[in-house]
Amino acid sequence: MDTERVSPRYRDIDLWDPADILEALIEGQFVAVAAVRAARPALERAARAIEARLKRGGRLVYAGAGTSGRLAVQDGAELMPTFSWPQDRLLLLMAGGKDALLHSVEGAEDETEQAVRLIRQHNVAVSDVVIAVAASGTTPFTLACLREAKKNAALTIGIANNQDTPLLQEADHPIWLDTGSEPIAGSTRMKAGTAQRIALNLLSSLVMIMLGRVYEGLMVDVQAVNKKLVRRSETMLQRLTGRNREDVRAALRKADGSVKLAVLLLQGCNPDEATTLLDRAGGRLRTALAAIGRESALKNAPEIASPPMHDSLIDD
Repeated sequence: MDTERVSPRYRDIDLWDPADILEALIEGQFVAVAAVRAARPALERAARAIEARLKRGGRLVYAGAGTSGRLAVQDGAELMPTFSWPQDRLLLLMAGGKDALLHSVEGAEDETEQAVRLIRQHNVAVSDVVIAVAASGTTPFTLACLREAKKNAALTIGIANNQDTPLLQEADHPIWLDTGSEPIAGSTRMKAGTAQRIALNLLSSLVMIMLGRVYEGLMVDVQAVNKKLVRRSETMLQRLTGRNREDVRAALRKADGSVKLAVLLLQGCNPDEATTLLDRAGGRLRTALAAIGRESALKNAPEIASPPMHDSLIDD
């Protein structure tokens, strides 16, 4: 496998000048970016398929082991504060469990039985999406998660850095990140890890945008869990509505911190109307605002007088 192969170029890297080592490592990061760019069509196809499943109310399931697992878990965990992705629609499956997030858990990546048990325990099925990540493309735990989920007709996305590996062959949507050999052979936390991190970030961000959780380039579904994010919510609302700080703060209080609802409240809706509009719009603020615009236009439209009735048209 390319990710395990020793490259002759780096055979004497431990003898190099530190500046030359850094130059080689930085060059590797550019290789990672290029690998993701080459995978852009596969990422787009996967995002479209994911959007279709999640519109049905399905869950996002991330699965992995070691470095790949930690990167996958990080990407999934960030969806909640950034896009208000519901916690009950997110499942993070890490070989070795929570302990493996901070420490190496010996033998965890080989635990295929644990993987199968987790997929069954959480009833991963047809409406769900499983994103399985493994640099090698052969990690037993990750493969077992993907295979068991696929048995239940879940949509499966495989991300790997080696071509024609089981993870890519068996996934509904394979994403191959061609990063080649590492400057330190087998250390996939380097080029391979960077490419995985970028690919996961792009994939999830694209899906969230497609699901209407971004409006005018703003995180309108952000959870204001600290002072900085409260200020960000207020600033977003001012930008979107042109209202003063006092008005937007009052609207956010009425909307329980939801920027989307607050925008609709400042457009004249009451809380129930705003909630209904957003629900009908599938959570898309742009669609909800367009609906308000249509209703307003209908209300303000002049009445059209009925044409006079001529005798010749009246049925005797």
